[in-house]
Amino acid sequence: MTRPLRVGIVGAGPAGIYAADLLTKDETLSACGTSVSIDILDKLPSPYGLVRYGVAPDHPRIKQIQGALHKILDKPEITFYGNVEYGRDLKLEDLRRHYDAVIFSTGSDRDRPLDIPGIDLPGSHGAADFVFWYDSHPDVSPSWHVEGTSVAVIGAGNVAVDVARILAKNADDLLETDITDNVYEGLRAKQITDVHVFARRGIAQCKATPMELRELDKQPGVEVVVYPEDFEMDEGSLQACEDSNQIKTNVKVLQNWALRDPRGEDVRLHLHFLHSPVAVLGEDRVTGFRTERMELTGDGGVRGTGEYVDHEVQAVYRAIGYLGSPLADLPFDEENGVVPNREGRVLDLDENHIPGVYATGWIKRGPVGLIGHTKGDALETVTNLVADRESFTPAAEPDPVAFRALLQERGVEYTTWEGWQRIEAREEELGAERGRKRLKLLTREEQTTVARQG
Repeated sequence: MTRPLRVGIVGAGPAGIYAADLLTKDETLSACGTSVSIDILDKLPSPYGLVRYGVAPDHPRIKQIQGALHKILDKPEITFYGNVEYGRDLKLEDLRRHYDAVIFSTGSDRDRPLDIPGIDLPGSHGAADFVFWYDSHPDVSPSWHVEGTSVAVIGAGNVAVDVARILAKNADDLLETDITDNVYEGLRAKQITDVHVFARRGIAQCKATPMELRELDKQPGVEVVVYPEDFEMDEGSLQACEDSNQIKTNVKVLQNWALRDPRGEDVRLHLHFLHSPVAVLGEDRVTGFRTERMELTGDGGVRGTGEYVDHEVQAVYRAIGYLGSPLADLPFDEENGVVPNREGRVLDLDENHIPGVYATGWIKRGPVGLIGHTKGDALETVTNLVADRESFTPAAEPDPVAFRALLQERGVEYTTWEGWQRIEAREEELGAERGRKRLKLLTREEQTTVARQG
């Protein structure tokens, strides 16, 4: 192939961007004199995916990852197209016509369901909806009423910890972040005094990272409460502490919190372990949450005790995991929320590789691991793509001009890398007016208008 290898990547979060970076650096391609031309498409006008719209606003260190992703998208081999939605603006056959290979990196954007009575009552929410709201995702309503004085959060991973922290936090402590005015006003109006976090398993099975866990205790006016009766440890839990420094650190942090004297803060953040969700209570809206006390089985697993506890709460937030969304023209594993694949090679219904079609990130393996883990995941996918290149059916219209013409013909108001930089500049300008680093543009229309002003 004398022309560059044309690769289309659907999804401009870390997974897709890391895949693009690895393709530009691939030694096998370099050794045979093959260059690459990569287009990254995203349904949002802006890149970065969950780094922009899934990380809590008071995590600036994690958001700094945007700087590294910016350098990758700045590469001349990579072209960004925002506001282009696969399945609406483009089909798989369109991508196959313009690219030799396609990588899907669309992530996980839905809450995993929880099948218990009352879960659909008003006042019961999925964590993704709440996270997208406080991160000002352009496709969610800007309005959110934070109900009640006492609320429940189901889950013990980093998302559950983020949600609990934001619910407990004083809104004024977020004014140095990039939250929009509607989010600030929504959080400022809340009257929460108690946030209850419920984990089905024991303290040694807590999935949150030590950094996330410790941040719960660094909020002015918020007291973390841990209950000594939840500190059951079995042989499996003790072995887990021996095998993992992260687990050992989490257990030590939780034990220290359980043993200390109360500080008497205005807001309390309660961590409950060995409580399995049974039902959300209420008639017309949430009035309570029922759990079953669990006990460890010796190997780190749990079983029910038949003892039930009712907790008076006015809202419930479930943070028990995310799922990916189905993709047009591709098989989908609904239970796991992923595209069926083998080491990144997307499979058809007969479990045969669909030639030239790949996946990476959470749509490939599910929502596990931290952002950095997507690098190794992308490496596996890119390595297999490069190994398969001789078997590709060459794109019929590989010229980048032809792809742009297709978008224009279909009336897609796409944004570009230069357009995203105009969005960034405008957000920084708005932030400077308030003495802040940046202030997000709230709607898709605002972003697209600013991006296309050049």
